[in-house]
Amino acid sequence: MSSARRLIVLAAIGIGGLSLVVAAALFVLVRANVSKARLEATASQALGLEFSIGGPLGTAFFPGLRITLEDVHIRNRGAEVASAQQASLQIELLPLLQNDVRITSIALKKPTITIERGRDGHFNFEQPQADDSALPLLDWPLISVSDASLVYVDQRSRERFEAQDCRADVHDLRFPGGPRAGFAKNIAFTAELACGKVLGDGFTAADLTLSATAKSGVLELTPVKARVFGTQSSGTIQADFTKAVPAFHVRYALTQFPIEEFFKVTSRPPVAAGRMDFSANLSMQGTTGKQLRQTAKGQVSLRGKDLTLRGSDLDRDFARFESSQNFSLVDVGAFFFVGPLGLVVTKGFDFATVLQESSGTSEIQTLVSDWKVEHGVARAQDVAMATRKNRIALQGGLDFVDNRFDDVTVALIDAKGCATVHQDIHGSFDNPVVERPNLLQSLAGPALRLLKKGSELLGGGQCKVFYAGSVAAPK
Repeated sequence: MSSARRLIVLAAIGIGGLSLVVAAALFVLVRANVSKARLEATASQALGLEFSIGGPLGTAFFPGLRITLEDVHIRNRGAEVASAQQASLQIELLPLLQNDVRITSIALKKPTITIERGRDGHFNFEQPQADDSALPLLDWPLISVSDASLVYVDQRSRERFEAQDCRADVHDLRFPGGPRAGFAKNIAFTAELACGKVLGDGFTAADLTLSATAKSGVLELTPVKARVFGTQSSGTIQADFTKAVPAFHVRYALTQFPIEEFFKVTSRPPVAAGRMDFSANLSMQGTTGKQLRQTAKGQVSLRGKDLTLRGSDLDRDFARFESSQNFSLVDVGAFFFVGPLGLVVTKGFDFATVLQESSGTSEIQTLVSDWKVEHGVARAQDVAMATRKNRIALQGGLDFVDNRFDDVTVALIDAKGCATVHQDIHGSFDNPVVERPNLLQSLAGPALRLLKKGSELLGGGQCKVFYAGSVAAPK
């Protein structure tokens, strides 16, 4: 037999064999009653949710068997949890001869996921009672998602989070099967995710990208990059599900971001200019937002140099305070000192209002806002700022468990670190009580000034040091 004939015969056998495989696959699909009703029932049972297909069911056989589902919806007790314009499943043909459905890839086009936490603390995808049913084995080499959006809403805290224009590729998704409770501990995959925009409560990020790896009950997101306040940020997130209570560790850094962009996002007038550095290193554990806040611990820091405060000449106002004694240290200090925590703290009380009603500018040579977080309370470690002629410092804590000021005091301090004037803040973040300034060392009157100078010359004038941090006194 000639080579040409041999090729023709082999081609005919190949085509015939492929036709038999396709026919056999169709026969298996027909026997298995692969229809919309069957797929809806199977998926609903596997998910524990209501799965429905609003559009037609299509099939193609090259390359391999592909099933296309149009207008897919997932609901829980009638409420929409997720939807997709189209879902495509690529299935191996040969294993179908043994009634073995092997999915090689899943592609979702324009999916929308809505996660809502009700006032009772339960999520919209949860069942009314604990579900101990088993999940099937998963072995999916590739899942691709395009033009996706995610919405998260918390009815109790009124927080809302939305991610838009997202795409993702998930590789080697594997789950050995078993109880739903063990899903987070036993699932494994690697993934790449990118979102065009992320919108939160007073927060906007663009060009979010991350890589994810899940293995042996530990999920790692690294690196997590995004543009925040017009500046590139970077961080890592680790979630450990190996123990009874999940544990989380977050590292994040935003270097040299412009304060002007911060005010644009928070819809406040740009009362300051300059660049600052922000960093956070936090650990927490729990299954609810309250548990996470109660167990939060770590460090948070905001620092800057050569900043400009618009609307107020602080050195002029501090000098006038000796005679008027009606100047609020809280208004000029706390807005900056709360720093990275300000989005939460200033939500109900605008410390910067007074700056919009004043005039002039202030040069802030150095600002340091370092906080130590323990059990959900951020305590001031080194919190102070220096103008050309003065220093202000803050002590106390911010309780994010009960949303309250915890013995917060703002003080004008001298070269020794002693407080000459201080002002206290207490009460809730939404309705704080700001006490009147307390003049600790009277500077009024020539006789008192002379006695003060004499005590300094004789080595007296000892005081209780209020601040001994890294911000030096102006020269």
